[in-house]
Amino acid sequence: MTSNDAASGQADNITMSAGGLYSLATIGAKHVIDHATPIVLNALGNIPNLPRDTEHWCFSDMGCADGGTSLDLWRNVFNAIRNNDSTEWQAASMADIQIVYSDQARNDFNALIQILHGLTDFTSYLPEFSNLQILESGSSFYLPILPRESLHLGFSATAMHWLSTKPCNIKNHVHMVGATGADLDKFSEQAASDWQTILLHRARELKRGGKLVLVNFARDEQGRYLGNTGGINMFDNFNKIWRSFLADGRITSSEYDLMTLPQYYNTVEEFSAPLLDKNSPVYQSGLRLTDIKTAIITCPFADDYKNHHDAARFAREYIPTIRSWNESIFYGGLSTTRSAEDRHQLIEEYYAEYQRQVAENPQGHGMDYVHAYMTIERI
Repeated sequence: MTSNDAASGQADNITMSAGGLYSLATIGAKHVIDHATPIVLNALGNIPNLPRDTEHWCFSDMGCADGGTSLDLWRNVFNAIRNNDSTEWQAASMADIQIVYSDQARNDFNALIQILHGLTDFTSYLPEFSNLQILESGSSFYLPILPRESLHLGFSATAMHWLSTKPCNIKNHVHMVGATGADLDKFSEQAASDWQTILLHRARELKRGGKLVLVNFARDEQGRYLGNTGGINMFDNFNKIWRSFLADGRITSSEYDLMTLPQYYNTVEEFSAPLLDKNSPVYQSGLRLTDIKTAIITCPFADDYKNHHDAARFAREYIPTIRSWNESIFYGGLSTTRSAEDRHQLIEEYYAEYQRQVAENPQGHGMDYVHAYMTIERI
């Protein structure tokens, strides 16, 4: 395997915490979706060519993980349809509703089904609505999900920052926010290509007048991004701990190289470019950017710490939300010549070190979410 093959292969390790643990650990991701709910409802209310009662609504939840964080969003959407008694909505309010959940191949779809069927601590919306069909798609958002011109409204939150492949390993860092020069250029080019791919598939699927509400990690106008809104830079700390493991001989240089996360955080300009450039394939497909804005959702665990002042509790509650989305990548970076027990032990030591730092000096730690909230229409 070449170094480039090894780099791109790491993207295959992407998986969120399974068994419903993702949504339990990522209350902040739910807060992000709650913030998007008025945007989604506004987009819903402005869809022309409403389905008749002999037709059906079609929605998609792309990058759904276990579905727990978006339950309330879809409950609000379905309530808005069923309880709309305006004249122009009478037929549409009675139409069947179809929602299609999709994610990458390693996603825990069993947890999704258990949550939707009320077999967990989450309160499902399923018993609340008649004529509602839930489907799973075997495709990620990098592939076609739905038939041509069938989608009324597509939604995705905190998912499309994952690249389809890792273009390279970053020198001396684990994330593109710490990359420079040729490494950063490669990540930027991969992200632009992936963004175009995602949008072109959605353009084919959307009905005319259909909407997309996409909520993606971003670098905002002040240069802030996830875990870097003041205080300790979370990604720099990830890197610092792995470099200390390298210096101590606990991991090799080749293992350190493979810790690069296959992510990219676009700026508003990068998100907007293919939707505003009249010569781009995305613009020519009929997609139009109707609104984009950035927002910060504060870290719920850091917020709680301000009230309970228990540093050990903060550290204990905070670390699982970090592990929920990056542990599989870091574990995959460790050499397969190691025993599984050795690899798991190193991972436990890594997060224990992060937890120790937070418990001993909690000030400045936290994972504020920085997102771009986009509404896109197909004309």
